[in-house]
Amino acid sequence: MMKMKVLKSKKALSPVVASIILIAVTVAVSIAVAAWMGALTIGFMGSSSITITDTRFYPTSGSGSPSNYINITLKNTGTKTVTINQIKINNAIKNTLVGNLTLVPGDSGRVIRISNVDWVNGNPYKIDLYDTSGNAVGSTQQNSPGT
Repeated sequence: MMKMKVLKSKKALSPVVASIILIAVTVAVSIAVAAWMGALTIGFMGSSSITITDTRFYPTSGSGSPSNYINITLKNTGTKTVTINQIKINNAIKNTLVGNLTLVPGDSGRVIRISNVDWVNGNPYKIDLYDTSGNAVGSTQQNSPGT
């Protein structure tokens, strides 16, 4: 009889409460591991981003047929080296690059001349830059100078 009283007086967690605690700990550890792995992945992937720091519109005059052009100044503000191989102005492809232009992270002051652009005074122009994978890496919206 004495042995029965000792067993009845012991307290323990019920199986339901123990299961809930185990599930909560497992979920918490899973979230922590997922966050840690996500931070590692983003660090390894890097980002591709080109900022157009200056846009200048130039009329060309002289002998031969006149041809307006635009000079854009670039800066690589991403963490990856970017190779630009296509430029679009107002969604029209302007393949004026001779070869590709590569910018390393932090590279700035690189100027691209976009030739044969029939721009009109005071009109807005959207310039988009694309890398060799076809991803947009930079963009700007500028108005050409007014009359």
